[in-house]
Amino acid sequence: MAYNEELAARIRTAVSLFPETFTEKKMFGGIAFLYQGKMTVGPVKDDLMVRVIQDKMDAVLAQEHVRPMDFTGKPMKEFIFVSPKGFQTEEQLHYWIELGLEHAKSKL
Repeated sequence: MAYNEELAARIRTAVSLFPETFTEKKMFGGIAFLYQGKMTVGPVKDDLMVRVIQDKMDAVLAQEHVRPMDFTGKPMKEFIFVSPKGFQTEEQLHYWIELGLEHAKSKL
């Protein structure tokens, strides 16, 4: 399963602006960007996969262009997909990266 290389490049550029260090790992048919070994975000096909802390899931899922990550046929806990219209601007992309980073930090 291919992933959107342009989106991966956008994420690489965006995470380079954060003081935290991110690494990359191939998974879910795409690339995941990790913080201290914990998944944050990544491209899966043309969508953006984001890890979200459980306390924010209901509010995040209520947002436009967001749906549960149903990679296995059923929703996965603390994972969402954001469709391309939900991360058109760099500001929107940074928002999702910050949510993913918050999730990773909560697991340390």
